[in-house]
Amino acid sequence: MVNSWEDMFRQQPVVSKMITNSIRKNRISHAYLLHGDKGTGKSSLAQLLAKSIFCKNRNQFEPCQECVDCKRINSGNHPDVHVITPDGASIKTDQIAHLKKEFTYTGLESNKKVYIIEHADKMTDNAANRLLKFLEEPSSETTAVLLTENSQSLLATIRSRCQILSLQPLNPKQLEKKLIDSGLTDANARILTTFTRNLDEALDKSKDTWFAQARKLVVQLVEMLQNNRNEVPIFVHTQWMPHFKEKNQLQEGLDLLLVWFRDVIHYHMDDPSSIVFLHQMEKLEQASMYWSMQDITKHLQTIMEAKRKLEQNVHPQLVIEQLTLQIQR
Repeated sequence: MVNSWEDMFRQQPVVSKMITNSIRKNRISHAYLLHGDKGTGKSSLAQLLAKSIFCKNRNQFEPCQECVDCKRINSGNHPDVHVITPDGASIKTDQIAHLKKEFTYTGLESNKKVYIIEHADKMTDNAANRLLKFLEEPSSETTAVLLTENSQSLLATIRSRCQILSLQPLNPKQLEKKLIDSGLTDANARILTTFTRNLDEALDKSKDTWFAQARKLVVQLVEMLQNNRNEVPIFVHTQWMPHFKEKNQLQEGLDLLLVWFRDVIHYHMDDPSSIVFLHQMEKLEQASMYWSMQDITKHLQTIMEAKRKLEQNVHPQLVIEQLTLQIQR
């Protein structure tokens, strides 16, 4: 969880500037729709906005983090900040009805009220229509913050009543740092950022034994292509294909192979900062001695062609057999 606008500016500079300008000018919108992938900071933004609204000691737009209001918002216990999350698979009508009832009461310490609806796209039709009526009669002291990964699933009439702010995916370096801060090794963090810009997806992938085994198989295949060519067809039949059963899995295996050969190019160019397979430097050195830059360039083109064939529904095992034969030439 990002706890300050200073940190949020580094992660989401455009959206942060728009919201903090509104806070500074005391022109906070009655409703915001924060749209972005998992891990891009939607919940942190909503909480920061709430703290900036209620904090009595804020410095321009930055909440103090130490006052009673800031601490209660952090702990989820502020009486005038209401957070709605899906009840099971959806946000139901009675949840919105209860929220409306709460808002008929005067605020306990001021007339300001904030409500945050997480996964707003999961509202049932009746719940969405109830919320719409609520949004159509905005109070100057009420701020709604809707969070979603799929804004197009919301009623167009709801979207039209909100200021829509799109959060950008984390850049690779930001995501890599967050993964390392979460306890991942530099090597694991680096490789995961090549496959997703989504923090939650990257963390899930870091625990995925299938993905870990896929990485090992790629390294084993490359070693065989260098040292045990005669055993490659058996390896493809007995280990590669059983692991990469689905087309999307096979595409991911080829993506890993692309990353490996790009790493060999970076090794040739003495550019270690760009290498993804950080824990395989010795094997990358061996590969760079075995294949020239010209060889590697051809192999990358061959892998890309294999990916295209998979999309054209060419038989998967045939695609991989042809690929390995071409790399061995």
